[in-house]
Amino acid sequence: MFSLRALKLKTRMMLILGMMALLQTGFIGFFALTYLTHSLDEQIGQRALHVAKTIAGIPEVVEAVESRDSELLQPLTLDLASINDARFVVIGDRNGIRLAHPSWERVGKPMYDDDGDYNEPALLYGKPYIQKAVGSLGASVRGKAPIFDRNNENVVGIVSVGFMLTSVEDIINRYRTTLYIVIVLSFGLSVLTGIWFANHFKKAIFGLEPEQIGRLFQERNATLESVREGIIAVNSEGRITTFNRAAVETLGLDANTKLTDRPIEEVLPDSRLMDVLKSGKPHFDKEIWLQDRNLIVNRLPLLQDNEITGVVSSFRRKDELDAVSKQLTQIQQYADTLRSQSHEYSNKLHTIAGLIQIGATDEALALIGQETQSHQALIHLMVEAVPDPILAGCLLGKYNRAKELGLRLEIDPESSMKEIPDHIPREELVSIIGNLIDNALEATLSNKRLEVRLSMTDLGNDLIFEIEDEGQGIHEEDHSRIFLKGVTSKKGEGHGYGLHLVQKLLQKLGGTILLEPGDTMGSRFTVYIPKSSESQS
Repeated sequence: MFSLRALKLKTRMMLILGMMALLQTGFIGFFALTYLTHSLDEQIGQRALHVAKTIAGIPEVVEAVESRDSELLQPLTLDLASINDARFVVIGDRNGIRLAHPSWERVGKPMYDDDGDYNEPALLYGKPYIQKAVGSLGASVRGKAPIFDRNNENVVGIVSVGFMLTSVEDIINRYRTTLYIVIVLSFGLSVLTGIWFANHFKKAIFGLEPEQIGRLFQERNATLESVREGIIAVNSEGRITTFNRAAVETLGLDANTKLTDRPIEEVLPDSRLMDVLKSGKPHFDKEIWLQDRNLIVNRLPLLQDNEITGVVSSFRRKDELDAVSKQLTQIQQYADTLRSQSHEYSNKLHTIAGLIQIGATDEALALIGQETQSHQALIHLMVEAVPDPILAGCLLGKYNRAKELGLRLEIDPESSMKEIPDHIPREELVSIIGNLIDNALEATLSNKRLEVRLSMTDLGNDLIFEIEDEGQGIHEEDHSRIFLKGVTSKKGEGHGYGLHLVQKLLQKLGGTILLEPGDTMGSRFTVYIPKSSESQS
């Protein structure tokens, strides 16, 4: 079964516009021709009636009718028909018997034989009228008028003046031909318009067919609803055009609230989407408070022909991201610990195997005892001083990482970190300590030294961590800018983020960090994290 959907958009538009043009011009043409036919018939009828009235008022005609003088009326009617461009002029007496006719053989015969009309309006009631009929001379429009006597009192006869309808048909045919030409031109113009409009329209919709757009729209809706991040888009007027269920849930809005076409400032008065709409500058990973919720937000302007047509914003609750970050941090810490231990024990096992193969069993036993004693001491310190498994796992991983690099991470045996408040996120704590230890290891290694020192204490109102390296140190003029994002003394890309992250996390926890030269060389970083949650507000 044929369907328009099987055709391409351009073909469909050509057919639709062409058919519309045909229907419109055909309807208008039919109406115009019908109206013209009736108008011409009426005009010719009025003209015939006017001529009939004029002839009925001629004295000579009245006298000839009263005297039944056909010899006078016959040539007179022919002359009058010729003068008025009429097809015929017929005159009859008061009984409807012809006194004059273009054909002599019809003179003396009843007029009703010609057209079936008994002429009653004119002969009986003295009223002129118009008649359309087919007579002996063909189809015609006739105007009939009564002939009154010289006193204008009694009807003595009738005048019938006829104009043939063939002239009307000729005029209608000329107009019909013109109409056909107009219909063909209109169809051609509509097809050209359809081609132009289809090309322009398809360019605007990136060459897609309507069915493809429909499928993309459905896919777009499904995609929006499948995304766990909230998404809201506004147009150039700041009115909401797109949103998903996650946006409604994240912002705590009523699920039955109609958001489409509502001003964004009416729904979210504190939103910054209008700022992006005006400036055109995108916002990435902005932490904001909106609707009493802490969100991480991205805002991106929509551009078309270098003009801002709207803004799209995606956002997610920060606590959800923190939960994911916590899981990733713990996994990374475990992975680092396992990797370091694997490398460390692999190297030791290779060494022990080599000693056994060369017969140095005493040295192998001494190395085993040394490693056992060293790890037992570290594990005992972790158990006694750092009961928190996440922090202890982080420190153990960094210890093994240092040994893998050929360095020593010396943890002060007097350290104590037993009273870590529950409100301090462990993933943020290990991020702070882990970044500082990594920096210290890299600085010490680059200066071809061996030792990094760590001491911890939870005495008093703060958690205090002190990390000292044996690197080249940091110039005093760089102390104020070392925590800026991207600032680093290391070569290559991918550096300058660790200390910046440490400072950001400490600001969130209400803590501080102090940088000063080490006792012998390098730098010492001292971290203070308050135990009380009030200090973080």
